[in-house]
Amino acid sequence: MTDGATSTTDAGSEAEFRDARYARSDRVRSGNPNGVLVREVGRLTPGTALDLGCGEGADAVWPARQGWRVTAVDISRVALERAAEHARADGVADGLVDWQRHDLSESFPEGVHDLVSAQFLHSPNDMPRERILRAAAAAVAPGGVLLVVGHAGFPAWETHPHPEAHFPTPQEVLESLALPEGEWEVLLTDEHERVQNGPDGRPTMWVDNTLEIRRLAG
Repeated sequence: MTDGATSTTDAGSEAEFRDARYARSDRVRSGNPNGVLVREVGRLTPGTALDLGCGEGADAVWPARQGWRVTAVDISRVALERAAEHARADGVADGLVDWQRHDLSESFPEGVHDLVSAQFLHSPNDMPRERILRAAAAAVAPGGVLLVVGHAGFPAWETHPHPEAHFPTPQEVLESLALPEGEWEVLLTDEHERVQNGPDGRPTMWVDNTLEIRRLAG
């Protein structure tokens, strides 16, 4: 769920909107995992992982290739089918990624995980992001990590940004989780720039932010 400000009010449900968006082209994303995910997860010992809003699957396939057993979740059937094809094309063995369809505003995958990843979990609709991220924190096993990467603002090519839209800072995300005192360790709060090609194909700077926290084992 990584869109900017386009409203889906007239486009039916969130699932219909996402399916239609993915169906418009053979590939919406680059097919490469997010850089922050690669950097931070590359430091961890592989275990079980949960990828929220997996889209076309790059952020689920990459950990699976590093030895993680991944549960990957998205609202779009089209995206999940494409993600499974991506995994097969990359030689990821059956069973390393469990693709599950969830509308995270209504249902959440079961179990606890050594890593829970939410990469750009944004929506132009009224998605209950704070509630979803609190469920994500609850799904982290003792000693495990929650990694939340989000946009810090609209991209430069967005010509009509919504003035009511708010992109929370890492500190705001942390506070919204309402974590029990003494049970978590903050590993990283960060804002950084990255280059992404805009609709015209020209590289444009975009600012993102990261929150990484670990549930204490004891």
